[in-house]
Amino acid sequence: MLKITRLFTLFLLAIGFATTGMAATPGECQQTVEQFRGLGDTQDFLSEAYGYAVFPTIGEGGIGIGGAYGEGCVYRAGVHKGSVKMGQVTIGLQVGGQAFSQLIVFRDKDAYDSFTSGSFEFGADATAVALTYGAQAGAGTTGSAASAGSETGVARWYRGMAVFTLAKGGLMYQAAIGGQKFSYTAN
Repeated sequence: MLKITRLFTLFLLAIGFATTGMAATPGECQQTVEQFRGLGDTQDFLSEAYGYAVFPTIGEGGIGIGGAYGEGCVYRAGVHKGSVKMGQVTIGLQVGGQAFSQLIVFRDKDAYDSFTSGSFEFGADATAVALTYGAQAGAGTTGSAASAGSETGVARWYRGMAVFTLAKGGLMYQAAIGGQKFSYTAN
């Protein structure tokens, strides 16, 4: 067990070193938003949005205890307003590692202001809709789903926000956004 713990610690350090200092550029963020626009009903949510946060790459890994980290951009009315960092520590049934993109859409000013207040956290009741180009599994506000199409789940506004994830690579048994902590910095 000690050997597994050491390997896991090295794995988390590798994720941290690989993503540290790699701040997302507005160009990378816009490119990621365009990828999301082409999947499912994400475009409908963006057209209604007051603003959104986008993370081009979030790295995640775990064996029982896991972690994730990513940096992104925040937009209001299509204008880049600041940067955001996301960190997450999870404990529970999980194994593997993955990279994914994430889009958080804010329906109104209240949701945007809550997220950009400086420090924001998703609670355990938060869910995401998983979008991929291949087979996937994900969780949405209407329950869990698995399919071999281009998207899964039914996106809905929840507390003024909708969260979408886009798998980039890796294999991990775990699909949760609860516990993600965000730190926003205005331009």
